[in-house]
Amino acid sequence: MTTDHPPTLTPEQDAFLRERSDWMGAYLVLHAWGVIALAMAFFVAWPNPLSFIVAVLVIGGRQLGLAILMHDAAHRALFKNTRLNDSLGAFLCGWPVGASLSLYRPYHLSHHRHTQQAQDPDLGLSAPFPISRQSFWRKMRRDILGITGYQRRMAFFRMEMGQDAGRWQRWKNLWAAEKYFALTNLALLAVMAAAGVWWAFFVLWLLPLLTWYQVISRIRNIAEHAVVGDNNDRLRNTRTTRANWAMRALLAPYWVNYHLEHHLFVFTPCWKLPAAHRMLINQGMAPRMELASGYAQVLRKATAQSPGDPHRPSDPPRPQGPALI
Repeated sequence: MTTDHPPTLTPEQDAFLRERSDWMGAYLVLHAWGVIALAMAFFVAWPNPLSFIVAVLVIGGRQLGLAILMHDAAHRALFKNTRLNDSLGAFLCGWPVGASLSLYRPYHLSHHRHTQQAQDPDLGLSAPFPISRQSFWRKMRRDILGITGYQRRMAFFRMEMGQDAGRWQRWKNLWAAEKYFALTNLALLAVMAAAGVWWAFFVLWLLPLLTWYQVISRIRNIAEHAVVGDNNDRLRNTRTTRANWAMRALLAPYWVNYHLEHHLFVFTPCWKLPAAHRMLINQGMAPRMELASGYAQVLRKATAQSPGDPHRPSDPPRPQGPALI
């Protein structure tokens, strides 16, 4: 059972943090897709190794951004209108990157109810840490080579197909589970083909999804709950990581680095999390909060295990659930 020392909000502060906006939700979704389109156009216009690397990093970061916006939709915080929230959160944010809002919502809300406790479905993401630097870099290598992305998709496919059904039924099960991912990606392929750059779907959409998206998803998972100060304190079992403009652009889009504030105020749209952070700091809560000065600091702490330490697993398993945010 976690200890409960919540900060106090004035009625005005509470009302401000709870207020959602259809206009802001629409802007964020359009922003994510607009950045992806511009990054693709950048490489198409100036094809060279440097522009390719920039495009992959930017696109992978916005693919994570789409998952983050779907996460806001899971909390019904992306749009004020419930129908817009659930339909656009699924169709424009979750499905293109292979995530299901309907499956993710109950899973993720369970994580909020049981953060860092035995019942937390995301505990496997944080419990194995710290690990050794060698183990961490092995994971980074698998991520950037696309091995992690491929293995995770194959694991999901096998789980979705089932083990006991006949061959035809297994394929029907797979289609039922993956049809929206397939259809939205076919739509993307069609748009790019109509623009005369069909190859961009594979090089500038699937490749970032299988590589850089995996890298930054792992780093974000580590930063949020690994090696935190106190699993039983709501101000210490979740971390906020300060991020400069480059980190926000490539690794922590849409204020996802304010994870402590998100756990304290789950009803707050992502774009109001910096304001929630300032409210906590102004109340003098900083000494009690789990804060990191940057992602490098978190990774140093998470990779502090000595090689061969028998008390910690050197290669923790990859999560099998639908964890994204």
